[in-house]
Amino acid sequence: MRQYSPDLTPPWKKPKPVPEVPADPGLVVEEPGTGFCGAVIRCEAGTVTLEDRFGKHRVFPLEPRGFLLEGRVVTLVRPSGNAPVRPTRTASGSVAVPGARARVARAGRIYVEGRHDAELVEKVWGDDLRVEGVVVEYLEGIDDLPRIVADFAPGPDARLGILVDHLVPGTKESRIAESVTSEYALVVGHPYIDVWEAVKPASVGIQSWPRVPHGQDWKKGVCRALGWPENTGAAWQHILSRVHSYKDLEPELLGRVEELIDFVTAGGPA
Repeated sequence: MRQYSPDLTPPWKKPKPVPEVPADPGLVVEEPGTGFCGAVIRCEAGTVTLEDRFGKHRVFPLEPRGFLLEGRVVTLVRPSGNAPVRPTRTASGSVAVPGARARVARAGRIYVEGRHDAELVEKVWGDDLRVEGVVVEYLEGIDDLPRIVADFAPGPDARLGILVDHLVPGTKESRIAESVTSEYALVVGHPYIDVWEAVKPASVGIQSWPRVPHGQDWKKGVCRALGWPENTGAAWQHILSRVHSYKDLEPELLGRVEELIDFVTAGGPA
């Protein structure tokens, strides 16, 4: 006698098998029913918790064929106990995208006044900037900013963002910033005399940043007040080494850099 399978579904009507993917922390997937896209932050019996780039959490059931990974349907499964733990956040606080490749550089740019400022932006926002295809360039000074902006010729698909030191009302810096009128260029700044002050004192291991009398070199004055050798390059490397994430920076700088990234990335495709 012939043996028949209890499943009488014709082969052409059976769903094709899809890969099973461990729901490792940091894996970015999309739940197609809701369109919610986020990184795995927790996987428990029968459920997975995702976190999107704005920090919002959603819990979804671990159902077969329940998620999209890079546009492909997959089945998420609980990871093995020895699965590697991936970071879920970049240094800037954004959701990390494991294995993400740098995008082709956009035509738009971010100019940062000061070498130390540029190094700090790279350390905290470097991963985000590479994913977004945004190039940061060091700007030695802003005295000739209108000409610099004109030479760049910003436009709808080539926006220019500029980060300036000590941008407070009534200063020379504020008057220069106001002279830039292109709708495709944005000049923002932090209120500190130097970007050193944008690093939280506690992260550097001090009570507060010293007050330096007007007319003195601010960086050398800080070194003297703190008992550091008057080698400002070495002092900066010490400060920078104590910065591990956005949590080590003051919000007045964080907000301005995020504003520039949002402005430049709004300018069309990479």
